[in-house]
Amino acid sequence: MASVLEDPTLARHFKGHKDAVTCADFSPNNKQLASGSSDKTLMIWNLNPKSRAFRFVGHQDIVTSVHFSPSGELVASGSRDKTVRLWTPNIKGESTMFKAHTATVRSVSFSADGQRLVTASDDKSVKVWGVHRQKFIYSLNQHTNWVRCARFSPDGRLVASCGDDRTVRLWDTSTRLCINTFTDYGGPATFVDFNSSGTCIASSGADNTLKIWDIRTNKLLQHYQVHSAAINSFSFHPSGNYLISGSSDSTVKIVDLLEGRLIYTLHGHKGPVLAVAFSREGDLFASGGCDCQVLMWKTNFDALNYREMLSRHRKRVTPDPPPHLSDIFPRSPHLHLPHDSAVQINPVVADVHSVHPHVVEVGEDPFDLGAGRHTRGITDPSERPSTSAGHQPATFTDTRHREEAVEEEDLEPGVTDLQEERFGTSPALRSTLEHIVQQLDILTQTVAVLEERLTLTEDKLRDCLDNQTVILEQMQQRDESHKEIRGAEGRAV
Repeated sequence: MASVLEDPTLARHFKGHKDAVTCADFSPNNKQLASGSSDKTLMIWNLNPKSRAFRFVGHQDIVTSVHFSPSGELVASGSRDKTVRLWTPNIKGESTMFKAHTATVRSVSFSADGQRLVTASDDKSVKVWGVHRQKFIYSLNQHTNWVRCARFSPDGRLVASCGDDRTVRLWDTSTRLCINTFTDYGGPATFVDFNSSGTCIASSGADNTLKIWDIRTNKLLQHYQVHSAAINSFSFHPSGNYLISGSSDSTVKIVDLLEGRLIYTLHGHKGPVLAVAFSREGDLFASGGCDCQVLMWKTNFDALNYREMLSRHRKRVTPDPPPHLSDIFPRSPHLHLPHDSAVQINPVVADVHSVHPHVVEVGEDPFDLGAGRHTRGITDPSERPSTSAGHQPATFTDTRHREEAVEEEDLEPGVTDLQEERFGTSPALRSTLEHIVQQLDILTQTVAVLEERLTLTEDKLRDCLDNQTVILEQMQQRDESHKEIRGAEGRAV
């Protein structure tokens, strides 16, 4: 299989983030790439080299996850500020805010029809939201520790989630019940996703492993141990035949799932790789990491019409669909270790001849006292404070902005600092506000530590209660046996 592949090549690299790149996703039309960062911003990179990039400002803490809607009209982002935002990916940069959870939001993902959004959080819950009606639908609450990732199946009937309780859980969206739990992990489960046909899920762990399960038979199909550090993210090729993974060992690995072996190791990043993502067509993939860069790679694994194939998969709605050719089956033993035959690719990133795009900053200025006029929020009713009777729900931005964004791209390129034009903040005031924000960051970190300690205390109390229950049952059994002995002695007398 590897002999007919075209080796991945580094097509472009994007610089604009000021801190680690934590997440990435391609738009459905393959014209944009979104990335989130620890610098609290979301970047929309236009893949046309002459187009400008957009920096969206609004989140108050690290952006942890980003996902384009199937139509490409919205981009969802999650953050450590406990909110989810839905952005219009153009120069307008308007957003709708979900007050989604009571702790860090680790993952956001649209359903294949774009009607629902699933979020995962450190508050140990997975929540499902209605996108167009802008309302909370339900919560899934059986995880016992932080939930790192949650994804819909291609047909929307299932949700897979994983977390620091070392489990991967499978949920039925109609009954809202956990129908299966996979627990074969030596550490926190960091990422989970379905393959394109929805018959398998892959999950990665902090124990450096990547596992693929057949959800129809609940059997482990493949087990890869090709990284030397924790796997932070992975992505299936649209064909389902290949998978890329990014790790804290600073490499991106490409695995051939049909042959069950590692075929490429990419060394483009200087530091841990936190995010990887294939484009919808499979001809590109992106990686981001602690070196603040987004690298875009080009490859040509297969020549199938993936749009047609995915459309066929979405029509498979029977409870137990027959296997398809693209379903994953093991061709070799379960445990797959690195082989010397894997191709090592060491691109020199600094020599890539691509002009960095001009960046236009849109959204809210974090130091603007009136920030929020482009933000309207909706929350889980169980967490929302009381509101006035006349409150009206928010509405999403009209899709006509897509046409306006195209018109904006025809303008002469130039660096524009919209924030300085809009706000005449004095240096002294800005310095004071920056100091306040730094103090708030320290307070947020302190609260996070307290939350973690409370979680540990809660777990210890649960263990104590379980032990007390066992002791009480033993004492009750002992008392009953003593009563039986005394009764037998009384009858004997």
